[in-house]
Amino acid sequence: MMTFLVRKFFATAVVACLPFVSHLASAAPAVNLPDFTNLVDKVGPSVVNIRTTERGASSIRGLPPGLDESDMSEFFRRFFGIPVPQMQQPGVPRGKGDSSPDSADSPAPEQNSGVGSGFILSADGYVMTNAHVIDSADTIYVTLTDKREFKAKLIGVDERTDVAVVKISATNLPAITVGDSNKVRVGEWVLAIGSPFGLENTVTAGIVSAKGRDTGDYLPFIQTDVAVNPGNSGGPLINMQGEVIGINSQIYSRTGGFMGISFAIPIDEAMRVADQLKSAGRVVRGRIAVAVGEVTKDVADSLGLPKAQGALISSVEPGGPADKAGVQPGDIILKFNGRPVEAVTDLPRIVGETRPGTTVTLSLWRKGKMRDFPITVVEARADNATAAGQKKEQTPKRRATNALGISVRDIPEDQLKTLKLRGGVRIEAVDGPAARIGLQKGDIILRVGDVDIASARQFDEIVARLDAQKMVALLVRRGENTQFVPVRPRPAAAPR
Repeated sequence: MMTFLVRKFFATAVVACLPFVSHLASAAPAVNLPDFTNLVDKVGPSVVNIRTTERGASSIRGLPPGLDESDMSEFFRRFFGIPVPQMQQPGVPRGKGDSSPDSADSPAPEQNSGVGSGFILSADGYVMTNAHVIDSADTIYVTLTDKREFKAKLIGVDERTDVAVVKISATNLPAITVGDSNKVRVGEWVLAIGSPFGLENTVTAGIVSAKGRDTGDYLPFIQTDVAVNPGNSGGPLINMQGEVIGINSQIYSRTGGFMGISFAIPIDEAMRVADQLKSAGRVVRGRIAVAVGEVTKDVADSLGLPKAQGALISSVEPGGPADKAGVQPGDIILKFNGRPVEAVTDLPRIVGETRPGTTVTLSLWRKGKMRDFPITVVEARADNATAAGQKKEQTPKRRATNALGISVRDIPEDQLKTLKLRGGVRIEAVDGPAARIGLQKGDIILRVGDVDIASARQFDEIVARLDAQKMVALLVRRGENTQFVPVRPRPAAAPR
C-alpha cells in the first residue's frame, strides 16, 4: 500500500511539473545558425583558381590536382623516410627532362609548379592574390567559376605584405565588394572560398578569433578559425555582408595542414598596396631610419608612462631622418603625425604608408616629458638580410656589490667619439639583479631613470640612493642597439 501511494505521488508530481517544463522550453530563445547559401551565391563567382607553371621544372606523373613535387616529397619523407622516387615523364627519356626526344633545341615543356586562389578586383580583369602563390612562375593561369581559363599578366608583387596583382583580358567580370577591415569585430562569422589542394570553389566558415595579430611580418593579421589549407592562399575572407575583409595568407601548423588557426591580410592594407602596384608596378614606402623595440609594462612604470605603449628607439642610423631631427636611443615614440602608436608593430606600418618627402611631427617621451620633433620621411630601401647574432660574452665571476649588482668604469674620450656617444659608462662586472636580467660585461649604461650618466662616480652615487621598492630603468647600449632594461634594486644588507 505504501509503495502504491509513493508511486502515485511521484506520478502526480511529474504530471504537475510538465506544464512548468513546457513553459521553460517555450520561453528559451531560439538560436539560429547562419545560413551561408545566399552569401556563397553572391561572392562565389568573384573567386578564381590560380595555377602557375615553370619551364623545365621537373614533375612527378600522376599527382593529384593541387599537389606539386615539394608536397609529394614531403609526403614520402614524412611517412616513408625516403626521398621522392624519380619517375619518368611520358615520352621523355630519362635524363632529358628538359627537352623532347625528337629535338634537343625544342623549348622545355611547361610543368605545373603551384596552385592557389584569388579574387576579381574589377570588372576589367584585375585579380588579387598572394605574392607567394605566383612566386617563380613563368606562366600564370586564372580559371573562373564558369571554367573559362585565361593566361594572366603580372602587374606587380610586394613580398613584404605578400600581395600580388595580375590581369586577364576579359570584361564584365563579377568583381568582389571590398569591405572595411577596421570594422571587423572579434567573434563575428566569416567564411573563406578557395582551392585547397586544388579542390576549386571550396567554402569553409568560422569566426574572427583575434585582430591585429603580430606574427613577425609587416602587417597585423586577422586571426580566424576558418579551415584554410594549401591552395586557399590568396583567396578572400568574407564577412556576412558579402564583403572581402582579408586575404587568406598563412596558417599555424606543425603538420603542414590546418590546425585551427589561420591568418588573413587586412583588406585595407592590401588595397593600398594593390593601388600602387596598378599605378606604378611597385610599392614605395617611407622610413625614418630607426630600429625599434617593445615598451614593456616594467619599462613604462619605471619611466612614468601611464601605460605600456609606443615604440622604443633602440638605435638611430647616423645621418638618417631621425638623427637629423634630434631623435635619440631611449626615446619612446607615442604618436606619428597625430596618429597614436599603441604597439611597436604600429610604427613601421604608419611610417611605411607615409609618402617620402613628407614632413611630419614625431611625438615622443623623453625623461618624463612629451616632446615634438619635425621629421622628413625618406624612401625606404630594399630589405636587407638580417645579420647573424653575436655570441654572448660569458658573465664574469667577479662580484659587484651595489644595489643593482653592476660594477662600471669610465669610457675614454676617444672611444666615446668613436661610438658617437656624449657619455656613458661601461659594465665591468655583473651580479645579482643585473645578472638575472641578462646584462653583460661590455654593455654601456647611458642613463639611469631620467638621469644621463657621465661618469662611474656619478653612476655609483645614483645607485646608492635608489629605492629598493621601485623598479628603475637603465638605458643600455649593446653593439648598435639601445634599449631600456628595467631592474629592481636589491635591499640593503641589515647591519650586524
